[in-house]
Amino acid sequence: MPKEETQTKKPVPKKVKDKWKAKQEYRILAPEMFGGIEIGKSVADEPGKMLGRTQEVSAQDLTGNIAKSHIKLFFKVSEVRGTDAHTEFVGHDMTSDYIRRLTRRRRTKIEGSYRLTTKDNALIAIKPVSIAEKHLQSRQEATIRHKIEETLKKVVSEKTLSEVVKDIISGELSNVLAKSCKVVYPLKKIEIKKSVVLKKSAGVPAEPEKKEPIEEEIVEEKKE
Repeated sequence: MPKEETQTKKPVPKKVKDKWKAKQEYRILAPEMFGGIEIGKSVADEPGKMLGRTQEVSAQDLTGNIAKSHIKLFFKVSEVRGTDAHTEFVGHDMTSDYIRRLTRRRRTKIEGSYRLTTKDNALIAIKPVSIAEKHLQSRQEATIRHKIEETLKKVVSEKTLSEVVKDIISGELSNVLAKSCKVVYPLKKIEIKKSVVLKKSAGVPAEPEKKEPIEEEIVEEKKE
């Protein structure tokens, strides 16, 4: 008897879902304190996945002022409406190249870190760096640090978080600090090197514990 031929069934190919087509493009917008302008774009397959994403922008891109190109601002997506991802300011940093140019040989660099409460009950960490043209005595350095802390506490407590951030980016806060220190020593330069929002105005804690770009940059700078 002839052998029966066995037919091998071919597997039915599975439909591969195109994940890229399922993704939506979102506009990332700056907070109202910066005019709510578009600062970037990103894609996600659902709105919730946009929350918490961090966008880095140079102050030059926001203000159009090339003199602010060394300032990096960080914004975190806090709300999504339609295809618009709204952000909040979480901090700023300055490029390591810019700081190195300030701290040339035979100059004194005075650094500090201060946790300050704003008028609208936000908590912000501010890290200024002061540069003197020549070597200062330890007593002078201590007096300058005290003067900076005293001035920062007074100025920040009288302004909202939004106003403080604007003063940092514009350089107004640095000017105020320089004037207050002039009675001790006429400093070459004072810059707000870094800031981090630790608690938002509404009383909701920010999330600085995660190793985001703003923290990673500081780590890299210390290694150099």
